[in-house]
Amino acid sequence: MSVLSTNNGNSTKPLNVFRRNLNTISIVWYRDILRYVRDPVRIVTSLMQPLMFLFIFGSGLRGSLNMTGGAALPPGVPSLDFRTFLFPGVLSMAVLFTAIFSAISIVWDREFGFLKEVLVAPIARTSVVLGKALGGSTVAMLQGTVMLIFAPLIGVSLTPVLVVKLMLEMLLLAFCLTCMGIVVAARMRSMEGFQVMMQFFLMPMFFLSGALFPLRGLPVWLAVLNRLDPVTYGVDPLRQAVLNTLSLPDFIKSALGLGVTIFSYTLSVPIELGIVAVLGLIFVTWAAASFSKQD
Repeated sequence: MSVLSTNNGNSTKPLNVFRRNLNTISIVWYRDILRYVRDPVRIVTSLMQPLMFLFIFGSGLRGSLNMTGGAALPPGVPSLDFRTFLFPGVLSMAVLFTAIFSAISIVWDREFGFLKEVLVAPIARTSVVLGKALGGSTVAMLQGTVMLIFAPLIGVSLTPVLVVKLMLEMLLLAFCLTCMGIVVAARMRSMEGFQVMMQFFLMPMFFLSGALFPLRGLPVWLAVLNRLDPVTYGVDPLRQAVLNTLSLPDFIKSALGLGVTIFSYTLSVPIELGIVAVLGLIFVTWAAASFSKQD
């Protein structure tokens, strides 16, 4: 009987550890969601910059294109509103900024002692990282989803299938970028330092991703930087999902630069999403390792 009791105890121990870590992931995730929904000011202010790009920058550049004969957009696409082309890039912008800056709460929690209390608990630090990554990516996906209410204003017809597809693609991109933010946050000791570091990366990542311009005919140095940018492989699936609803001819899709080309090979959407997923796994592993070393 004593041997049987010992074996039962040993068999239940890994299960208890698994449940404890799973509970940690859900609590950290829920904490981020709760902070998001309880802060409507944050939701509204986070929309300002994407909306400015979409309606001010997009409308202004559309007028410029009409006057110059379509200098930025390829010839033969007169019926395509530039804001429609820009909309997927704006979605990625909402996801990018929200996902990266969601990691700032790690620095905040470290400064005010909450993180120390969590880390002394008998839980795997990887579970804290996963909870934070899932929480930040969910919040970023929700922020991008809010932007979808403006789609009909620029001629994008939403269907349930398209909405679900965009939400899943934004969630995958958000997970990758949140993990990247956690990697940086794990090494930061002040919120000011984190903000400076992120501003150094954010705008270049956004502009180099092709969110604002077609990917055809780029200078070699810009094409190389574009292919090294993780956001590139998240923007293109979003753009293809939106523009494929317009039934554009193949030659126009080619002129718009749909599909990321590497060594003359154009990647399919599943491959692009696979790259984002692999990068996300690399970043989350890196974040967990950095988290363990720093704290």
